[in-house]
Amino acid sequence: MTDPLAAEARRLRVDEQLSVAEIRARLGIGRDRVYALLRGVPPPEWTRRPRARDDTRAEALRLRAAGRSVNQIAAQLGVAKSTAYQWVRHLPLDPDDAAAERRREHSKAMTEARWSAYREARDAAQVAEHARAAGVVGGLGERDLLMLGAAIYWCEGAKSKPWRPQGRLEFVNSDPGLLALFLAFLACCGIGRDVPAYRLLIHESADVAAVERWWVERLALPPERFGRATLKRHNPATMRRNNGADYHGCLVITVPRSRRLYWRIEGVMAGVGHAVEQARDE
Repeated sequence: MTDPLAAEARRLRVDEQLSVAEIRARLGIGRDRVYALLRGVPPPEWTRRPRARDDTRAEALRLRAAGRSVNQIAAQLGVAKSTAYQWVRHLPLDPDDAAAERRREHSKAMTEARWSAYREARDAAQVAEHARAAGVVGGLGERDLLMLGAAIYWCEGAKSKPWRPQGRLEFVNSDPGLLALFLAFLACCGIGRDVPAYRLLIHESADVAAVERWWVERLALPPERFGRATLKRHNPATMRRNNGADYHGCLVITVPRSRRLYWRIEGVMAGVGHAVEQARDE
């Protein structure tokens, strides 16, 4: 069924060249209904507004052809970087590799100049804070070593489970300082470096023999106490960053027949927990 207003709406559009708003006012109907009645009828030329940014976009293309970056184009034209990128992304910045390298070097130099003073101040503050904190430590007594050793083992060592009682200490870490602290804890408990067994947990691409020598020298370990290393197989999907000269894997320290020492660690940690609760309630 034909809408009775369709012919009149089309006449107003074609003959009188009225806009949608004017037709709505003339016929007293809503905008959606006007659009439905005028489906297929092109709007008058005078209602077509030119795209406000056509000239700006053309200028962006010209600047890109002249070798300007997206950031430079956005700043010069006063538009968002995302807008400038959308306009010129189909145009390569410069096929000249040498020119591109010069731009990268310039950008790097500008960034360095902008942040160098901040980095120097930050590094100086870091050194000062390290020195201040280290000065607080002083020496380590037997109580200190016992508490520290128990704490780091409780964080990093193998712990007893109801289904798997722990009959020996096993501590794994890659930090030489933390491993040295654990060895000092063992010495405090009467266990020398010749008692535990040692082995590496390391990626298969490493020089195992060289890394073992590094750990032996770094922590003064008996080489004859080292067992066969456990190798991590290479996963091509993983991007490894710890594969340089500073990569020494993880060292596993296993203390045989150390159930009573494990119980001692449990007791220390229980005492620490009780002290924390008391301090909280005070």
